[in-house]
Amino acid sequence: MKATFFAVCAVGVFVSLARGADESGPKAGEKVPALKVFGVVGKVEGKEADFAADRKDAPTIYVFVQAMEGGIPVGGRPAARFMKVLDEKIADTSDKAEIVAVWLGEKAFDKHKEYLPKINMSLKFTKTSLAAFNGEKSGPNNWGVNGDVHLTVVIVNKGKVAKSFAFTSVNETDVKPVLEELKKAIK
Repeated sequence: MKATFFAVCAVGVFVSLARGADESGPKAGEKVPALKVFGVVGKVEGKEADFAADRKDAPTIYVFVQAMEGGIPVGGRPAARFMKVLDEKIADTSDKAEIVAVWLGEKAFDKHKEYLPKINMSLKFTKTSLAAFNGEKSGPNNWGVNGDVHLTVVIVNKGKVAKSFAFTSVNETDVKPVLEELKKAIK
């Protein structure tokens, strides 16, 4: 009887830990924290800016990209396809919505600044600004980015977080639930 009880407790602890590993980003309902990062391609280029302050109440999808030292996303080509399809389809949800993608990775800031114009030339983003964060892979303060997930996607409207997604594996099929949450947030 005691052995069964301890086994059930151990499984419960393991499940709780496993769930926590897949969480990333601020919680729904929280106010959007400052996002001071270096703009490389898009609305802000060649300088640091607070993208959250710039976007204010506008519908925005923030994508935090874990990247290797050379700038390539940890998720590779599937992550790039996700971002391209998201960029192509976001206008179907709202003409005011935009994407801010922030490259993360320890000691890779300068490499990311070099790489981002190349990814933009390849993928030809129209609704996505690309930025680099100079710091740890856990990202900017108060964003709660889990450094173990490949992409953290945070949906925001009217200065509040609507939903955060944590992807350890991502592809273009994951765009649909993200845009559905954006649509809900805008209504």
